[in-house]
Amino acid sequence: MITNFDNLIKKLKNAAPKKMAIVSAEDEEVLLAIREAADHGICEAVLIGDENAINKIAKDHNISLKGFEIVNEPDQGRAALLGCDFVRSGRAGALMKGLLDTSKFMQAILNKERGLVNQSGGLLSHVAAFEIPTYNKLLLVTDAAINIAPDLNEKSKMIQNAVSIAKLLQIEKPLVAVCCAVEKVNPKMPATIDAAILSKMSERGQITGCIVDGPLALDNAINEESAKIKKINSPVAGRADIIMCNDIESANYLYKSLAFMANAKAGAIVAGASAPIVLTSRADSHNNKFLSIAMSMLTS
Repeated sequence: MITNFDNLIKKLKNAAPKKMAIVSAEDEEVLLAIREAADHGICEAVLIGDENAINKIAKDHNISLKGFEIVNEPDQGRAALLGCDFVRSGRAGALMKGLLDTSKFMQAILNKERGLVNQSGGLLSHVAAFEIPTYNKLLLVTDAAINIAPDLNEKSKMIQNAVSIAKLLQIEKPLVAVCCAVEKVNPKMPATIDAAILSKMSERGQITGCIVDGPLALDNAINEESAKIKKINSPVAGRADIIMCNDIESANYLYKSLAFMANAKAGAIVAGASAPIVLTSRADSHNNKFLSIAMSMLTS
């Protein structure tokens, strides 16, 4: 079981590096992150974007581009489609967003002819792994970036996406906590009803490869003492590997609280596509961008 990001980097160093296609790569933090990944021997890169701007940023900030392929395409929309082409053709194993609007990036990914969406009814979802100083293992959180107000069916697919990432982190039977404001079913709180149904779906084999329980409040999902005090008898309570949030607001608040207030390291990817996708925020630190690249290399 990979319990921290140092273990993840060590595992990746033992594998042949794969190539990352970076769209609109004219961004200092992104170039620093991909340089660090290449220096660790876990990743190669093709930089797609404004070649003059990429070279200028690298020169101004003393970032070596040695070993990187550069494809000149200043237009953001065309650059995003080229990135998808690199992945679809096997010339790259993962895709990363650089300095372009998320809407343009996602538009290319969702393109029916050149995009990266599976046509088998899958769902794209954001999965973030956190290394938290006060927790004894990596904690996965979904979905802080893509699915705004998922329905029950979408939540079940989001859980399966997160479980697939957890399995690659060598978590044999991921424990999934469907988190709400309270740990009891309340008809006036629809999130608690969804949580109970998802728990039963897991019990009946409709959600596989994991143990799902809910509703659970965040404290009793990750703190065994809190679960004991509230007399919650559950294999998940206090030991969750995955936190399934009710909507994008709750997941986003949790993501940013952990990253900015709890000094947690974070690496996040978009799961459910035909290849891993790194969709970082401009506010994400250079180190968290590097760790997101590492996550994508694991899943590619």
